[in-house]
Order: sequence, then structure tokens, then C-alpha cells
Amino acid sequence: MAHDNEKEIDTRTEEDKAIDAWLPITSDRNAKWWYSTFHNVTAMVGAGVLSLPYAMSEMGWGPGVIVMLMSWAITFYTIWQMVEMHEMVPGKRFDRYHELGQHAFGEKLGLWVVVPQQIVVDVSSCIIYIITGGKSLKKFHETVCPDCQPIKLTYFIIIFSSVHFVLSHLPNFNSISFVSLAAAVMSLTYSTVAWATSLGRGIEGRVVSYELRGEKTSDNVFMFLSALGDVAFAYAGHNVVLEIQATIPSTPEKPSKGPMWKGVWVAYIIVAICYLPVAFLGYWAFGNQVEDNILLSLEKPMWLVAAANMFVVVHVIGSYQVFAMPMFDMIETYAVKSIKLKPSTFLRFTVRTTYVALTLFVGMTIPFFGGLMGFFGGFALAPTSYYLPCIIWLIIVKPKRFGFSWWMNWFCIIVGVLLTVLSPIGGMWTLIKQAKNYRFYQ
Repeated sequence: MAHDNEKEIDTRTEEDKAIDAWLPITSDRNAKWWYSTFHNVTAMVGAGVLSLPYAMSEMGWGPGVIVMLMSWAITFYTIWQMVEMHEMVPGKRFDRYHELGQHAFGEKLGLWVVVPQQIVVDVSSCIIYIITGGKSLKKFHETVCPDCQPIKLTYFIIIFSSVHFVLSHLPNFNSISFVSLAAAVMSLTYSTVAWATSLGRGIEGRVVSYELRGEKTSDNVFMFLSALGDVAFAYAGHNVVLEIQATIPSTPEKPSKGPMWKGVWVAYIIVAICYLPVAFLGYWAFGNQVEDNILLSLEKPMWLVAAANMFVVVHVIGSYQVFAMPMFDMIETYAVKSIKLKPSTFLRFTVRTTYVALTLFVGMTIPFFGGLMGFFGGFALAPTSYYLPCIIWLIIVKPKRFGFSWWMNWFCIIVGVLLTVLSPIGGMWTLIKQAKNYRFYQ
């Protein structure tokens, strides 16, 4: 429910108030600033961090370092913009990404600009997390019991997904805070395991090659483009930022951007601590022989590798929930406001169970879907995190022409558009290669 101390002008009807009190994004506005920290960490640090050393091996040291640092800076800038724009209209909160888009582009165009992208981001992320969770469970099983009968990846994906048939029925963002907190802690833990173990392996003095992975120039070009998408996927989590901020109480004297911004600062420090050492030390230790999941390259000590894979499982459980919650809100909003269904426990149970079942089905059917990280990273995640906030900022705030803000926004837009155009090409190339090589009995 809305916070008791809120003094905003409320023009909603009683019916709208009752619906908002039921919907997952607006039903509870009592979050603390640190909720913002671990929700944002959980949303951003996910399957992507484990692929960063591999992305580095596709780009090389110079371009790789530049792309990693530039992505951190650009997304930090755009998340600041979104936090600022959450309450830029007096008496109104843009609780959902598409509401901000509608304010900037108009009621209909705003929906068409934002909603398809947000759906692609949320759904594809959930599917990728299901596959990542299943692969990590499989790796854990193989590590602790190397002599056991091999079990198909499909079964591990089902085991991982079974948790979500329960957790998905938690009503709103604040109710999954304990899951998100555990996930954020796990992300910091397994990232530390990954870079610390890589550092130990590198010190052993093995000969490592930093030549690009491809045998042909054309292969290296496609790999570079795919790597750009992988980095974009890793840094993109902005499609849930407004939804997270919507859970924080706000008054004219103490707007929500204060605690939200504090939480984002801490989150981005944690992101840097997780991403940069893993990317740079993982590539330094293994060079162009690094696996597309850094944990697969780490074989010793066995108990630590097994533990790290379970940390990943816990983390992607939280990541799935954070990305699924806006989808639940979107579907439930459509059901009660457009189709005029009555808000009920049965409706919520049906919507969420069906959603989990569909993402599970795709994960089982296309277990190499993770190869699309590069595609979706550029095609959908780059717009929502790298440059859509900048376009909205230029439309609404109208910064001084040729001033710093104007130049900064256009720089982010140009970089983001290049990511959107180029990285899906490399992503599809990678997917086709993986599909050809994949054995369904794995």
C-alpha cells in the first residue's frame, strides 16, 4: 500500500487505488535504501559476469578494457538519469519504465517504444537464467561426483525451475527482498572465487596466449561484435530501475531519489568489484583458452569450484525473480485493467505459474539459448540501458544545446545505437555455431 506519509496529489479513482494496492510494483512502498542496492546488484550481476573473460578474449586487451570501463561509465550515467526522472512531474511517480516512455513519446507511441523492448529483456533474461542455473547444477554434480552416471542438462533445468514455481507467488518486490539479498551476496562471493582462483592459476607460470580466438579475420570480427553484446548484456539492468524505485516511500520533503541514489552508488561499486577483476584476471590467467563460463575453466580446488557453482545457482534464482516481477506486473495490469478480470489469488496463481512454465519450456527446448546473450545484449538490453534514458532526457529535460549534458547524451546514444546495430550480427553468428555443435543428449 502507499506509504502513510506520502503527501503527493493523488488523482486516482478508488478503483484505481484498489488495483494499485494489489499490483506487485505499487502494492508496497516501504523499501529502505539498501533494498535498492541488492535489487540492482541482483538485476545487473548475473549470467553475464561469468562470460566477461571470454568476451575479453574475443576483443583483446586494448579494446576489451576500453569497452568494459566505458560501459560501466555510460550505464552509471543513464541509471542516474532514470532515478532523477522518476518524480520529475510534481504529484506523479513514473513507477514503470513504459509510463516514463509514455510521458516522453505520448500515450500510444510510448507503449510501443518501451513495452516490446522490456518484454524481450525480461523474458530472455529469465530464460537465460534458467539455463545458467541448470548448467551450474550440472557442473556441481559433475564436480562432486565425477564417477556418477551423467544426467542430461534438461533434468537440471527442470530441477532449477521447480524453485520458481514456489517463489514466483511472492506478491511484490519487497517480499522477494530476502531472495534478492541472498543473490547479491552470492554474486559478490562467486565473483571473488572466480577472480581469486584465476589469479592463483596465473601465478603458476603457465604459457598463455592473448592472440584473438578466431582462425580467420572474419571470425574475429564476428566474435568482437558478439563480445560487445555480451558486455551490454552484463551491464544492462535498467529495465527494472523505475520499478525498484517505486517501492521506496516518497514525500515532497524527502523524495525517493535520495535513498534510491544512495543504493545505486553502492550497487555500482559492487558491480565494479565483481566485473572488472573477473574480466581482467580471468583473461590474464587463461588467455584465449578461457571457457565462455569462467567457472568451467576452473578445475581446482574442486570443493571451491563446486561451491562457486552453487553460489551461481542461488544468485540466478534471485535474478530470475527480479526480472520476472515486472512481467508479472505487466500481465496482471493488462488482465485487470484491459480485460477487466477481478484481482484475485487465482488470477495471480494462473499468470505466474504459466509464465514460469513457458520460460522453462523454452529453456528445455533451446538449452543453447544462452548463446543469444550477445544478440539480446545489443538488440534489446542496449537500448533500455545505454541510450533510451538519454533520448527521454533530451525530450523532457531539454538540456542546453552543445552543453556538457547535451554532448554526453548524444555520445551515449551513438555508442548505444552502434551496439544495437552491430552486436546482434555477432550474436546470431555465435548462436548458429553453437546450434550446429550442440548435442541434445548432453
